Amino acid sequence: MTLEDFFNSIEAQYNNTLPFVVYRKPNEDVVKAILQKTSDLNFTKDFTEKGFVFSPFENTKDSVLIPTNDSNVISISYQTEPSIGSDNGIKKVFSVNNSTLIKEKAFHINLVKKGVDAIKKKRLKKVVLSRCETVDVNESTPILIYKKLLKAYQSAFVYCWYHPKVGLWLGATPETLIKIEGRQFSIMALAGTQNYNDTLNVQWKDKEKDEQNIVTDFIIENLKPFVENIKASDTETVKAGNLLHLKTIILARLKPNSNLKDVVSILHPTPAVCGYQKEDAKKFIIKNENYNREFYTGFLGELNLDLIKYPRSGKRNIENRAYAITKKSTQLYVNLRCMQLKDSKAIIYVGGGITKSSNPEDEWEETVSKSLVIKNVLD
Repeated sequence: MTLEDFFNSIEAQYNNTLPFVVYRKPNEDVVKAILQKTSDLNFTKDFTEKGFVFSPFENTKDSVLIPTNDSNVISISYQTEPSIGSDNGIKKVFSVNNSTLIKEKAFHINLVKKGVDAIKKKRLKKVVLSRCETVDVNESTPILIYKKLLKAYQSAFVYCWYHPKVGLWLGATPETLIKIEGRQFSIMALAGTQNYNDTLNVQWKDKEKDEQNIVTDFIIENLKPFVENIKASDTETVKAGNLLHLKTIILARLKPNSNLKDVVSILHPTPAVCGYQKEDAKKFIIKNENYNREFYTGFLGELNLDLIKYPRSGKRNIENRAYAITKKSTQLYVNLRCMQLKDSKAIIYVGGGITKSSNPEDEWEETVSKSLVIKNVLD
């Protein structure tokens, strides 16, 4: 299959209003597509199915599944050179209706003030507050936008997801929710944000450090009943597009009587996208954000797909194949830095973690910086 054939297959799927997802994992050069044969709307019941799962922010709602047993699965090698400005900082200006922007800024600053006030009154320890903004889309098809995302964000999970009964979403997320191979798994705790200015050697404020500690502690404490051999890496600074974040990796092994549904249920939504205490933060978000996040800050990715593991060797020869082991692999990513396309417009979703030391004006500027991740491919 040529590269042209690959993307033509996806275009045909979209034109025939059939569900599909096309995606590339971070720092890889293989782009994979799952093309559903019917327009049926499928859901995962217990996370034992095989396919690609797309889950909303509200964990009480069903997760949509594109099942591999009712789909054609294709893949292609797709190597790109980073585009100027994307992973190396973004300095573009976008025209926005000034009165609309003023209203959005005022609302968000007031929202952050409410969040800080709730934290100071001990109702919450942290809350993640977000907003959305709408911009015109010039590209004729979502695949053209997707190709720009592929080129711009090589270190992100880059996807385009479509179901005629749900909608069309694209994104380039820097955050892994969970990766599981067999019973071994890893989870990323990602929090704190500042602009990238040509170096990873930066100072972090107590506010960002507090954010990261809350996320990491929440994951470790809530996983303990379901796992064994849990450990956390040192926290490091990582780059995602034009931004820097703090990252910690938590490693563990599922106990024999635990399953993926247990882990997902207890984790999602994490304090990185919701807050702490989780239920109180979620109630505050739903009451005060004044819009429906839908799949923003949900999660998405491969569910229980077969992964062939070969013995360690420089060559995958016939003898090695004889000892290959097939394991179930699940790789789920938090749906950040994303947009929804509707009626030739892009709805862009951005947010940030709020603690008692948050500055409302700074929090607004952080959402502006994050919005450029998507706006960079819409000019």
